[in-house]
Amino acid sequence: MTGHPTERLRLRLNEQPVEIDIDQRALLVEVVRDLGAKGARIGCLTGDCGACSVELDGRIAKSCLVLAASVDGSEIVTIEGSRDAIAEATREAFKAHRGFQCGYCTSGMIMVAIDFLRRNPNPTEAEIRLAISGNLCRCTGYEDIVKAIAGAAAQLQRVSIGNSKRKE
Repeated sequence: MTGHPTERLRLRLNEQPVEIDIDQRALLVEVVRDLGAKGARIGCLTGDCGACSVELDGRIAKSCLVLAASVDGSEIVTIEGSRDAIAEATREAFKAHRGFQCGYCTSGMIMVAIDFLRRNPNPTEAEIRLAISGNLCRCTGYEDIVKAIAGAAAQLQRVSIGNSKRKE
């Protein structure tokens, strides 16, 4: 009996170059987890829950829907590697507003929120709800998650205003 075909995959995971032989059938979520990025969770494997959300070449992606072999040469960022001011503010806001309960969906929610706040730094509640509509949380009812994202946006606005006043 022969094994499954493998393929050499080269990518950057959380700013680190990676070169690994993978099963050609492997999903991106499986590969990043095998490489130690456990924040990308395996939830539904159908793209419905968003627990596997990662940044793929600058755009949010549900890594359970991405064949790992298709990302050769790509830049992948997981919750572990997301370190800019927006990421830090979002993580802190999730803690401050208790935007989690069991925590299973949290890394995916935070990754989606980071991507959203980069594109929309001053969102309305309706826009936040729409942005996270592709992610499921079975524990919180979303209220504290929405408050956390709004809190992160407000904190980032305060920092931005503070920086603007210092430049004057």
